[in-house]
Parts: sequence; structure tokens; C-alpha cells
Amino acid sequence: MSTTTTNPPINGDIDEHHETEAEPNSPFRTPPHNIEAEKGLLGAVLINNRAYERVSEFLRPEHFAFERHGRIYEAISKLIERGQVADGITLQRFFEHEQGLAEIGGPAYLAELAGAAASVINAFEYGRIVYDLHLKRELINLGEDMVNRAFGGAVDDDATGQIESAEQSLYDLATSGDYEGGFKDFKDSVVEAIGMAEAAHKREGGLAGVGSGFTDLDKLLGGLHPSDLVILAGRPAMGKTALATNIAFNAAYDYLKSQAGEGAVVGFFSLEMSAEQLAARILSEQSSISSDRMRKGELTNEEFTRLVHASQALHEIPIFIDDTPALTVSALRTRARRLKRQHNLGLIIVDYLQLVSGSGQSRNDGRVQEVSEITRGLKTLAKELNVPVLALSQLSRQVENREDKRPQLSDLRESGSIEQDADVVQFIFREEYYVEKAEPQQRAEESAEKYAERYRNWEKRKERVHNIAEVIVAKQRHGPIGTVKLMFDGQFTRFGGLDPYHEGG
Repeated sequence: MSTTTTNPPINGDIDEHHETEAEPNSPFRTPPHNIEAEKGLLGAVLINNRAYERVSEFLRPEHFAFERHGRIYEAISKLIERGQVADGITLQRFFEHEQGLAEIGGPAYLAELAGAAASVINAFEYGRIVYDLHLKRELINLGEDMVNRAFGGAVDDDATGQIESAEQSLYDLATSGDYEGGFKDFKDSVVEAIGMAEAAHKREGGLAGVGSGFTDLDKLLGGLHPSDLVILAGRPAMGKTALATNIAFNAAYDYLKSQAGEGAVVGFFSLEMSAEQLAARILSEQSSISSDRMRKGELTNEEFTRLVHASQALHEIPIFIDDTPALTVSALRTRARRLKRQHNLGLIIVDYLQLVSGSGQSRNDGRVQEVSEITRGLKTLAKELNVPVLALSQLSRQVENREDKRPQLSDLRESGSIEQDADVVQFIFREEYYVEKAEPQQRAEESAEKYAERYRNWEKRKERVHNIAEVIVAKQRHGPIGTVKLMFDGQFTRFGGLDPYHEGG
């Protein structure tokens, strides 16, 4: 059996009567194909329909190099999936009804295929050959498209975008007909589950996933689990980005210092803030120096020295920040896969979900459809790379119209797709923010004593919620829901465990 692996003419049809390679100096080359493999596979299926089961999961009619073979395979598929027998006689009747018998070579060609049949045992290997050659033809077409696009002069089509598009196309091609998938033996699944439980058992903290660095939150969630999409949502000024940077630092620091495989290399996609601003937040947290004073240049010499020492200690922390604005979900996935290959990425953070762009088609279909594509893409990325994806999300303004400002699942913007695709949905809520905004003002008809009483009550309420944040776990696919209280120091954008004796606890 000979296989031709030469390059094709652009979008040229393959002539099965010219399947040998062109002359070495000829400018025309035949696309890679193997007529014997295609005929042998089709013949095997016609002789014994069980052969179809061995290739149907990954092989499609368009994967055949010759159009007539693709049409015959499609007809076989239709007959078998209707519960009918697919053989020379039923195919002949099928094509006579479709008035296409002559186009596929007539009864004589069907008989020729039966004569070229491979055994059922070899059908899978023949199917792989057909599919592999299809991939090579698609690679050639993809390469030609890349060359033509690179030669193109579109101003807004820069080289970086072309590279990302090519990487995405290559990945899509590589996964379009994966024949390694399918059912997994339950024994193998149980062994994997025991492995996760063993990893948690070895860590006395009981974590099966990446630790957030906050004990009570990790107890409730068991860490951030591989392949999970975790949504962290809140209204502006609640501290979403601050909590995300704290989690990123804690996970990366644990990875750097741990000998037991704890923590993770972190990829942080910051679509709202620059990499320098994120780094400044982490510096502020670690040096206990106000980020506002850092930005305004109001540091003393002692504070600046402390800042420099803190920055040197952070040089080895494995956090990688991509602050490209308006990043598409396709480009985000491409860059995450690259970081996984290069640095063993273990946690992805996206700040924030509504700033990610969908494909052009989903944008045309409306915002809800676009967000659905983004959340599906992030969930797929989490499963593909087997890492947790923590995506921040805004909440709708309807929170502000309620007496109790604590968020609910229905407050998520475009909540249907976000809530459906997420494995964990958690909200961050700081009552102190709303109490501060409600500072009482003296009314015209109000006495000074009455106003003083109202003001004292407001101060007591403010003191009770001072520096307290709540993380409300409203959905958890693998465990309970609940609320965890944390300490929040806005001056240093720092969260921490709450003192159990705090009067607000």
C-alpha cells in the first residue's frame, strides 16, 4: 500500500487516477491521499457493518480525499444509524433513489470496494490513515492561508494577531477528530478519584485543589479544583481585584516555597489594570505601604528602602501577567496553552469576564450570546489544561435597589450562562462600603439631640462592620454553600483571616 504525501494545488480536487507523485521538478504536486486505504475501509464496512463502529467516532465523510468515497461513507452512515444493513444491495437502492448511482461508479464500483475489503480488525488503522492524510491536506491549506494572509496588506491585521489566529486554527485542527477520547473505564476513574483524595489527605489542610491562602475559605471550597470554572463576582469597590491578587500571590508563593506540590504557577489576565498596577498592589500588600502613597511619591526614605527589599523578595514569585486590553477568548486560550507548555501553569485568573471579547459572530448575535461563548470557552480551557480558572465578574445595578445589598445569583450580568457554566459562584460583599455612604446628615426640622443619637448609632454600626468582608459561596457543584468572613485592609489592598474574637464576627 503506497501513500502519497505531496502538497496539493490550491483547493484542487484529487484525481484518483493520478495518485503517484509529480515529477521532482514539477510545480504541481498531488495532495496527500491513499486510495487503497479508503477503498479497503469502505469495503470492510460493507462486508461487516461492525467495522463502522471502530471509526465512526472520529471519521467524517469530508475526511476522504475522493468525493465519491465521502458520499459512499455518508450513505453508509445514514443507513447504519437508521438501524438498516449497509451493503452493496442497500447502497445501490439508496443511490438509485437519490439518482446518484452513476456518479459513484455504479454497481460495479460497489462490488470493487467489497473486493478490496480490509478485515474488521484493521478497519481502525485504515481509518486512522484516512484521517491522518486529511489532517495533512488541511495543514497544507492552513499554511497557504497563512502565507496569503501574511502577504495581505490589511492595516488592522497585525502579525501578532495572525500568529494567534494560526495557533488557534492549528489547535482546532488537532482536536477536531480526536480518536483517543470516548468512554473511560470506571476503574480508571475511581483510581483518579482516589489519587485526588490521597493528595488532599497528605496535605493536613485537606485541600484537593490550589489553596487560596484563606483558611476558612479553603475549608469551605477545598481549594480551587483542577478543571473548575470559579466565578468571583461583586459590585465596583467591593475588592474583587484585591482578593484575586491576594489569591494569586498566595498560590504562587506556596508553589515557590512548597516541597509537596502545593500552590500553583499563576497566569493573570488583567484586562482592566496594567501589569505595573497589579504589581504595585502586591508590593503594597507585602510591604505594608499604602499603594496610594506609592503612586503619589510620598514615601519616606525608610519606606522606600522597605519597598525595594520587598520587591527583591518577589522576583522569583511565579506570576505571569498579561494586560492586553479587549483580549478575545480565543487569544486568551492560545496564550494560556502556551504558558502551560512553557511554565507548567496551574491557575488562571481573568479580571474581568465582561471585558473579554467573543468572536465576531457572537458579537453580532448579541451580548448574552457573546458572554455565553466566553464562559463556555473558559470552562473548556479549565478542562483542557486541567487547571482552575478564576474569572471575576461584575454584578448588575439591581443590587443597589434592595434594602439588603448582599448579592444573589440573579444579580450576575447575563446570569444564565455564567451561572450555568460555573462550578463555583462566589460573591464578595463589604457592608462597610454601604454604611459609609449612608452617613447621616442633619435634617432641617431635626433637633441636635436627635441628630447626635442617629450619628452615634451610625458610628456603632460602622465600627461593627469596619474592615470586614464577606465571601458568599452561592453555588458549589461539589460541596456546600455558605459565607466566609475575611478581614479587608483597603489601605494595603489586603485580605486576611478574620480574628474570631472580632466584635463583628
